Amino acid sequence: MDKQDLMIFQVGDRVVHRTYGLGAVILLDEKNLSGHTNKYYVVETGELTLWVPRNVDGERCLRFLTPARDFKDLFRVLASPGNLLPPDRYERKKHLTERLNEGTLKSICRLIRDLVSHKQLKKMNDNDNAILNRAISFLLDEWSLVLTVPRLQAEQKMTELLGGEAAFA
Repeated sequence: MDKQDLMIFQVGDRVVHRTYGLGAVILLDEKNLSGHTNKYYVVETGELTLWVPRNVDGERCLRFLTPARDFKDLFRVLASPGNLLPPDRYERKKHLTERLNEGTLKSICRLIRDLVSHKQLKKMNDNDNAILNRAISFLLDEWSLVLTVPRLQAEQKMTELLGGEAAFA
């Protein structure tokens, strides 16, 4: 059996793409490009349709939704004190981008917590705000879907957990 024949995701699975957020596997497809046939998960995310390779590299871009039972731990992360971020904006951008690309909801919660804490101490630049808003959007989308609560309710709870600090820039 070829490594590409081992499928982690199936048609109908709800998934999270680490760059584009929530989606669903709508098709398993094969495409012939430059004489090579490759297998893909076709993932629909909001307004985009993505062809994600069915190999180790492609599958690292996708993950299953975080189970509802794990949200208590995520809430503790959001409510905990933030860690200091690098003061240099270029180092901070690299650091934040790496953390966002980890793709786990726990890493996204840590990133939100740390940026909100940073925002209380220093003025945020456009990149900090963009990463914060993207991370919050990923969190709230998954939170409202998994826990079946309205997005506004999830946002209010998140704000409460962050010490009442409005998180959106």
